[in-house]
Amino acid sequence: MPPSDRFLNPAEAARRLGVSSKALRLYEQRGLLAPPRSEAGWRAYGPEQMARAGEIAALRALGLSLAQVARVLAGDARALEPALALHQAALEDRARDLAATVAKVRALRAGLSRGQAPATGELGRLLRPAAEIAVAFDLPWPWGGERFELRDLKPLTYITGPLGSGKTRLARRLAETLPGAAFLGLERPVEAARALLAADPALRARVERALAWLEEDGATASDALLTLLTGLEAEGPAALVVDLVEQGLDQAAQQALAAHLRRRGPGGRPLFLLTRSSAILELGSVGPEEAILFCPANHSPPMRVAPWPGAPGQEALASCLAPPEVRARTEGMTARLA
Repeated sequence: MPPSDRFLNPAEAARRLGVSSKALRLYEQRGLLAPPRSEAGWRAYGPEQMARAGEIAALRALGLSLAQVARVLAGDARALEPALALHQAALEDRARDLAATVAKVRALRAGLSRGQAPATGELGRLLRPAAEIAVAFDLPWPWGGERFELRDLKPLTYITGPLGSGKTRLARRLAETLPGAAFLGLERPVEAARALLAADPALRARVERALAWLEEDGATASDALLTLLTGLEAEGPAALVVDLVEQGLDQAAQQALAAHLRRRGPGGRPLFLLTRSSAILELGSVGPEEAILFCPANHSPPMRVAPWPGAPGQEALASCLAPPEVRARTEGMTARLA
């Protein structure tokens, strides 16, 4: 093997690429990446592997499934056009927002040149435009009625915590309080989903398109996946709160679903996903358009937790997440309070 200073271990490679070590293993499992091994059997990532992995990560960020990534890397670029079109639209939205902010700054400067000071709160709104309170309410039992405020609403927010921490009650109260929100509970009968799909061709087309993407990414079609996608793709709610999104899904389906939901980008309606699965909430993959609400075991008020090690609450957050195989063994268990 070439000198070790040119090669990185999986953790270092993942950090430089901005992906998780699990993602690198998934690329390898799907035949997209083939890192050499050290004499001790450890994977090693040199310049060639890093360049290849960087291409894969970029294509994934554009919303391509792993099967589409494989075809693009093999020379078939047809999947790039719709992905680039969506990316361009997102960039143009951001450019419009930035242009509006520049216009506000210009107006403030013009006012200052005339001796006109900014109005109260104007600078705060300019510098912290996302700090507005999105939802506020008094927390239900098992909390003591403390006031809960959620700011900077993200397209994707995870709600998690240990058994008995009150996370389901928090999720339900969010669905009740957020304007136009709906709660997708654990009862997701496949017969009702199929009836909805039969009555709504547009919904059926969206679900079939999402299912095809997920299957290309390694998911296996199932009743649980079909009913979940039907709820996720249904139009109407301005925001959607989903109880235990991983219910009934195997590891491959959970990983594919997590990637599918992330590819919606900043323009998607807010989703709140109740989960205790490390495949759904993979801390190393949480991006800037995602947030985590953690309900502590001691019934302290729910807190927003950053995913990186050392952040307040991160260690407790990581300890309550379990791999899909563990979640499958404990599915249906409930906690009893003393």
